[in-house]
Amino acid sequence: MASSFLLLWALALLSVTVEASSSGGTLDRAKLAGQAELFGSDLTNLYNSPVYLAERMQRPLDGWPFKLGDISHTGVRVTLRDGSQWLIHKGHNAGISSNTVVTDARHMSSKWSTLSTRDFQGSRTVSDFVGAGGPNYNLARDNCHMASDRMMDQ
Repeated sequence: MASSFLLLWALALLSVTVEASSSGGTLDRAKLAGQAELFGSDLTNLYNSPVYLAERMQRPLDGWPFKLGDISHTGVRVTLRDGSQWLIHKGHNAGISSNTVVTDARHMSSKWSTLSTRDFQGSRTVSDFVGAGGPNYNLARDNCHMASDRMMDQ
């Protein structure tokens, strides 16, 4: 059983790179800079916004037609007081100053599914979720699954 898991894990590492785009496509830093939706005080307001509902979400890795346990991508979709939804997720080279990024949930593809839900009743902010995700990425020690678990457990 352990050898089967290791083989699958090795194949996953060889055949795909873990990426963090919400749609399931490859993330390009230049494209990211061109698609930034919030700046300055709008971005500060988002980061300071209370989170009312959090959903741990999962989708297949880019290029994969299915999810297979940890061979998938996870993140947390948060809902704010105004009803807006944002995906907070982590990936290798996902952002410029941090590997945990926030994207408008309207950009999520239909490949995402809900794993769990938690009502935070405004007790945490978007910034708390980003902080729980952490700035660094390491496939073995600090990946998207570990980050999304920490976000939901705070």
